[in-house]
Amino acid sequence: MSSESYNYPVAISRLTDGERSREPQNVRAVRWLLEQPGGQVVVVTPRRAVDSPVLKQLIAHPNVRQVIWRGFSIGMLSGRVLHAWPNREHFKKLWGQDLDALAVIEWNEDEAAEWIEDVNPVQLFADRIVEPVASRDEVEYEPLPNGVDGILEYVAAMAAGYSTGLKWNEEDKLKADMMNRPERWVPITVDQVRAKCRALKMRPDDIDTIAGFLQRRKEGRRFNVRSSYKTFSFK
Repeated sequence: MSSESYNYPVAISRLTDGERSREPQNVRAVRWLLEQPGGQVVVVTPRRAVDSPVLKQLIAHPNVRQVIWRGFSIGMLSGRVLHAWPNREHFKKLWGQDLDALAVIEWNEDEAAEWIEDVNPVQLFADRIVEPVASRDEVEYEPLPNGVDGILEYVAAMAAGYSTGLKWNEEDKLKADMMNRPERWVPITVDQVRAKCRALKMRPDDIDTIAGFLQRRKEGRRFNVRSSYKTFSFK
C-alpha cells in the first residue's frame, strides 16, 4: 500500500517496548524492504561504517549501493531505499523522491513524529504491524485572520508548481508583507503558520522557511528584500 504522501510503499521500523537491542528493529526494516518489488536496493547511513550485523550483510551484497549522509543530495536515491536513523533534516530530504519503496529505521521518536503524521506509513513493531490509516478525518483548523489563510494558500499553490519549491520572489513577497503590514501578522503564531502549511501539503523545507520568516519578525528582525518588492503587500 502506498503512503498518504508518497506514491510508493513506505514503512518505518520502530523500537518496541521491552526490546533491549536495536538489531531486531533493523531486521524488520530489511525484511520488509526486500519483500517489496522494485529495483536496486540503496542503503542510506550516517557514516560508511555501521555496527548492525544485518545492515553490514546487506551492504556487502554486490547489487546493493550505500549512500552516506556526507555529500547526500536530492536525486541520489532510486529503487528500493533503506534509510537508517534519519534526523529531521534527512526526513525532509525524503520529500519528492521517486522510489520503488522506502523503509526507514527510526532512531528518535521526536525527530520522526511529524514525518509519521504527514506520511502515514506502515509502522513495524516487534509484536504488530500498524497499517496506514485508510482514510483520515481532515483536521479542522481555525481560519487565520487578516487574509493570512489566503496568502498561505497562494504561496502553497505557487510553490507546488516548481520542482524545487518556493522561489525567491514568493519569499520576498512574504517578507515584504510581514514588514509592510505588521498588524496583519501580530495575532498569528508560528505554530499556526506551520499547521496551515502542513495542511496545504507544502514541502518541509518550505514550511520551515515560512515559519522561520514569521519567527524572525516576532523577534523584531528585519529582512533584506529586493527593490522590486520593497513596497509590496498582499491585498
